Amino acid sequence: MLLVTGGAGFIGSNVVAALNEAGRSDVVVCDLLGSDGKWRNLAKRQLVDIVPPAELPAWLTGRKLDAVVHLGAISETTATDGDLVIETNFRFSMRLLDWCTAAGVPLIYASSAATYGDGGEGFDDDASLPALKKLRPMNLYGWSKHLFDLAVAGRVANGASLPPQWAGLKFFNVFGPNEYHKGSMMSVLARRFDDVKAGRVVQLFKSHREGIADGDQRRDFIYVDDVVRVIMWLLATPSVSGLFNVGTGKARSFRDLMLAAYAALGTRPNIDYVDMPESIRGSYQYFTQSKVDRLHRAGYNGGFTTLEDAVKAYVADYLDRPDRFR
Repeated sequence: MLLVTGGAGFIGSNVVAALNEAGRSDVVVCDLLGSDGKWRNLAKRQLVDIVPPAELPAWLTGRKLDAVVHLGAISETTATDGDLVIETNFRFSMRLLDWCTAAGVPLIYASSAATYGDGGEGFDDDASLPALKKLRPMNLYGWSKHLFDLAVAGRVANGASLPPQWAGLKFFNVFGPNEYHKGSMMSVLARRFDDVKAGRVVQLFKSHREGIADGDQRRDFIYVDDVVRVIMWLLATPSVSGLFNVGTGKARSFRDLMLAAYAALGTRPNIDYVDMPESIRGSYQYFTQSKVDRLHRAGYNGGFTTLEDAVKAYVADYLDRPDRFR
């Protein structure tokens, strides 16, 4: 069997879909479904079990798994409950790391580009302790992910035992099907698509930084299919371990993203720019762009979808259909 934590979530459910499509039905999901319709992300899937996180330690006792893909986390960058975030994102991850080490099971886990903070130290996925210690995440979520990266790097530096394969993935701005339960953490494309289609005005943030135009704040947008392709490659390549950026390596603006949606529908853009709330101005990132050299040097050659092609696929295959779920 193969375990996917957070398997009912956005990236996790897409990984489960890819595993099913590759012929694997022996998939176990660890997640909480809640009452917000998150179950729909798994409605088309075949699973062995769905295990609540609190029951996972007992469930794992005595089991042998092919691999653990650990994507479960509190991923809201606006989260404020420090104790809950650390318990969920750090301590739970440490227990999984210890279990995978003892059981000899590969562990692929989600880190985040949020670990880079304001990008002042760049976006280089150097996994050495000295490099990681320079990073200053700007929010609780990013810090919780950074703590786990540091813990793994510390074990590497000290020659401590680790799983036979370990890979941390610093996801950049992922978008695609099955993100609909994420509310304000959905991509701006998913949040604003109905407005785009209806011809209503779409609001983007004005720039509050000299030299940057309104709507020209940039992110490394990556389609979820590309993220899943990297994870599937790692599962098939157990000789590769390390900490890797997962982005396209090309920063694009929020305006580019929305213009691609209008183009996909063949409609005229209707974009307005509004002031950014003062509460987030001080911590707002104006630019993220991954360096993917290490992933390529490790042997990955799956390529990345262009923003325009990714938006076109997302719109045509999901957002502009009655059933938007993968």
